[in-house]
Amino acid sequence: MDALRIAVADGMTITKRNALKIRRAPDLLGGAVMLPVVFVLLFTYVFGSMIELPGMSYGEYLLPGIFVMTIVSSGQITGYTLTQDLQKGVFDRFRTLPMSPSAVLTGQTAADLIMNVTSIVTMALVGLLVGWRIHSSPLEGALGFLMLLLFAYAFSWVTATVALSLRTPEVFNNVATLVSFPLIFLSNAFVDSTRLPAPLQVVAEWNPVSTLVQAARELFGNTSPAMPAPAAWPLQHAVPVSLLWSVLLLLVFAPLATRLYKRAVSR
Repeated sequence: MDALRIAVADGMTITKRNALKIRRAPDLLGGAVMLPVVFVLLFTYVFGSMIELPGMSYGEYLLPGIFVMTIVSSGQITGYTLTQDLQKGVFDRFRTLPMSPSAVLTGQTAADLIMNVTSIVTMALVGLLVGWRIHSSPLEGALGFLMLLLFAYAFSWVTATVALSLRTPEVFNNVATLVSFPLIFLSNAFVDSTRLPAPLQVVAEWNPVSTLVQAARELFGNTSPAMPAPAAWPLQHAVPVSLLWSVLLLLVFAPLATRLYKRAVSR
């Protein structure tokens, strides 16, 4: 119990340290918040007039996809920050301190979770201004936001693992961009996946981003009975499958990132 208490206390200290870093580097938070807001306004007012959906507005269809896009994009900040600390020798200084080895990663991912909360709240407010509404119950709406944050936290462990494997900010940024763009755009975030060509449709239907977007739409009530029901199994059971994805990512990548961190600081 003492070891657990120390690990939690050290993790909270690192979380505070990383939160202060974000406050002193507003470009990180600004990029994580402003880019999705620009996407909301751009797609709603420019492309929304050209994209018609039966029984609902494109703005309400779009917002859950923008939420998920923000999660995937913000997750890259975890990896970028870790590679910067690794390059600057911050990990070597941490190694000389009497602190829990797990505190660095738990503190980093917790600080990024705070940033994701800020981003989602900002986008939700902008969405309300452009006509987005939650048509489900308050409990379902709250569950939708919690599910988004759970996936965001799990995905930050994925990017932490990739960052500790690559070890340099430049290489990490290149790889993260190459991975995140297909995840976002080969999904149902912006258009119905049934409109994609057959090979890409299969990829989009089994993409975890598509499953999370569909789950958010269902929980927020941003669906229309006039639209065709999803044919793929993950989209038919979007909420439990999204929760399963989050749990699996945590179970796989949290221990793996911790192992890579210990290897990095032992050199």
